[in-house]
Amino acid sequence: MDDPEHADEPDASETPAPGAAAAFDWWFRSRRTGRIVIAQMPNVALGIVLVAAVGRRAFHPAGTASTTLAVVATIALAWWAGDEILRGVNPWRRTLGIVVLAAVVSRLVTALT
Repeated sequence: MDDPEHADEPDASETPAPGAAAAFDWWFRSRRTGRIVIAQMPNVALGIVLVAAVGRRAFHPAGTASTTLAVVATIALAWWAGDEILRGVNPWRRTLGIVVLAAVVSRLVTALT
């Protein structure tokens, strides 16, 4: 800014609009703690998904073992998504649950047709 009278004021392009800050808070602020929550430590369901996925990638099992790991991972991922939909701490987490559950259902429908 070249105006010395307003030299201490931030440039409008550098600060978020009040609406943008409010939208960010609404999407990402935990309703329980007031903290910003985008990602959390994996819970049991997501831990199962990760273990099953690593098992499939690392050991390349065939037949029943591969199918079992895929089924376990799919059920655990659907469980995690449902949990986020029902108990997510903010709209971001609930929306993430909806998107993941839709992807799981879509993958299952595709596999069955």
